[in-house]
Amino acid sequence: MSAFAEGLSALLDPTVAICLVLGLAVGTLVGAFPGITGSMAVALASGFTLTLEPVQGLAVLLTIYVGANYGDRIPSILVNTPGTPAAIATTLDGYPMAKQGKAGLALVSSSMVTTGGILISIVLFLFAARPVAQLALKFGPAEMFALVVFGLTIMISISSKSVLKGILTGIAGLAIATIGRDPITGDSRFVYGINDLNSGLSFIAVIIGLFGIAELFDQLLTHQQSKIKPISALGRWWPTKAEYKEMGKPFAVSSVIGMIVGVVPAAGGDIAGLIGWDRAKRMSKHPEKFGKGSLEGLTAADTASSATLGGSLTTTMALGIPGDSVMAVMIGSMIIWGLQPGPSLFTRQPELVASIAGIMVIATVLSLGISLVRTRGMVRLLDLPNHYLWVGILIFCIIGTYTTSNNVYTVWVMLGSGVAGVIMKRTGFPPGPVVLGLLLGPLAEANLRRALLIDGPSILLTQPIAAGLLALAVFSLGAPLVGRARKARKDRGAGGGGSSDGGHAVADEALDEVAQRS
Repeated sequence: MSAFAEGLSALLDPTVAICLVLGLAVGTLVGAFPGITGSMAVALASGFTLTLEPVQGLAVLLTIYVGANYGDRIPSILVNTPGTPAAIATTLDGYPMAKQGKAGLALVSSSMVTTGGILISIVLFLFAARPVAQLALKFGPAEMFALVVFGLTIMISISSKSVLKGILTGIAGLAIATIGRDPITGDSRFVYGINDLNSGLSFIAVIIGLFGIAELFDQLLTHQQSKIKPISALGRWWPTKAEYKEMGKPFAVSSVIGMIVGVVPAAGGDIAGLIGWDRAKRMSKHPEKFGKGSLEGLTAADTASSATLGGSLTTTMALGIPGDSVMAVMIGSMIIWGLQPGPSLFTRQPELVASIAGIMVIATVLSLGISLVRTRGMVRLLDLPNHYLWVGILIFCIIGTYTTSNNVYTVWVMLGSGVAGVIMKRTGFPPGPVVLGLLLGPLAEANLRRALLIDGPSILLTQPIAAGLLALAVFSLGAPLVGRARKARKDRGAGGGGSSDGGHAVADEALDEVAQRS
């Protein structure tokens, strides 16, 4: 309790309050501009927070994370364009509601259920993270290696339609992680006489390139002027008693779905939102209204996607495995601050865990307050020409990368990663496994070599936890292949006559509806 009180008292620092406000403003704006993801914003901000104290830096990064989950609902509802991938499912019923003159109702309802989803998930973090960390403290080198492999395979299986492409990018990330100093002996590897490579490729530079510059270059190459104008007739704002009652069931169900999906490494709010929307449709008394402006559908989608935040935080802080791409950036920043997310964090710095939970709660409450203020000013921002935004992003990418090391070399790494990211995006190779491989590669290598030196290769199969995690890793790669094969057989069996059993993939159905309305 003393550590909890100490962690919360750290938030009373005026500098932390300024960081909270700044992060919240940036996060809300980031979410409101389509095409700028939370991962990109946190990656850019991380370069500017490395000189701050850990609590101050976390206040900036975590509030951007939370704020983006509110701001991204604005373009989803008013322009039918998700502000971030987590808001994909919001467009399914949010935009139809706006076209019916219920934009204000959709915005307020979305903000309320998003708040509820995040706060419930923070409770999960407070109660589940410590027991998980205590279990992980018993892990030896073999178990830690297996855990890293499991986390990497989960990201591979989720982040790409092609498992082979996901595996190749994961291997590429692990290979890049070997550049620099050997984690056991300290010898230089693959540096080719370049002194800058002795410390390896800068993680911050790589992630800014893959998530920031790559997205910027891709938008420059494919930009088309949107013909959809933001809906300005917002209508009434507050739900009636009957509508509150209508929102109750999908909120409860989707909260659970979001927390479960959030705990799975690499699974994000986009997946949870689509699953929650589909589950609410199946349970609803009026499924025919879904996709046509259903308040139940909007509630389910936004609750599920927002409830992943606490689960993702639990996986990241308790195990040191990123729950999503934003948490991957967070881990990189924490390592630079001298902090190591994982089981030891709860024994060495329990007050920091309390500070993290407090930051998330404060950011959520403040975001709700901002969202309930009439958002007409935010709507006008949607008309801002994109080229102003692109110039600003490029400048911040360069400055943020340079400040991490005061070395132009890191800027070149960032630009090179951006070019590689565009090529990967155009060819269907996901960047997530590269980032996770680069981040966790040294941890995996060090633990594997320790396990082999101490006990030999058999330890990976004789230790129950290690063997179980490796088996789950194999299953996570094989399950998508089996599922797609079964779906292909079912489609062939339907003979083009359509399927009546409703057993199609949730994500494919929802994304098809988004594409048709866009």
